[in-house]
Amino acid sequence: MTIDLQSCIGCAACSVACKNENNTDTGMNWSHHIHTTTGTFPNVKYEYIPTLCNHCDNAPCVKACPVKAMYKDDENGLTLHNADKCIGCKACMASCPYGVISYNKKDPHQYWNDQESWYDDVSATPAEIKEKIGTEVPYYNPERAFNYEAIRYRGIVEKCQMCDHRLDRGEQPYCVSRCPAEARYVGDLNDPNDKIHELLTHDHKTLREDLGTKPKVFYLRSF
Repeated sequence: MTIDLQSCIGCAACSVACKNENNTDTGMNWSHHIHTTTGTFPNVKYEYIPTLCNHCDNAPCVKACPVKAMYKDDENGLTLHNADKCIGCKACMASCPYGVISYNKKDPHQYWNDQESWYDDVSATPAEIKEKIGTEVPYYNPERAFNYEAIRYRGIVEKCQMCDHRLDRGEQPYCVSRCPAEARYVGDLNDPNDKIHELLTHDHKTLREDLGTKPKVFYLRSF
């Protein structure tokens, strides 16, 4: 993936799209950000860096997982998580230097079981909304269940899968297709004709290059 920081406007549409596509609970942010403000007014600089799993070639989480629930996909090089194998030991979280793996310490989406309304006789309760729609959460996306647990359960971890279910259909990840600035792109580094090679002619960097994890999320230019 390339993320052009000069094009990025810091709107967090990628994070919202990710939550909708992957049915993530409050506090579970497969797509997140780092933002910093430096200097003293009026000489102030603001920087916004979108973050997600870096799908490292040399992924520490894969090495740390004792049951191979974290693994590298041989076909496309993604770093993926198998929810059925996961034992929730959090070794992957401890080993990941980017802090992009989350743990389900409670049953997800408990808010939608709430029987209390904010305004009696005016608004429905979350539980009533869920019952009327007929899904676990109102924004439930059944496509996520194509090749991964649609809603991850208590006691296991979860992280960005690079929308592998969309890539399998030849589509871009949802965060890419919903970026209003078109700042993101996912390509095939093994295909010499892929436009990702043109994008990487810009000045680019990865996060924590010094660690030797070989991240595959490249940040172009600067915010």
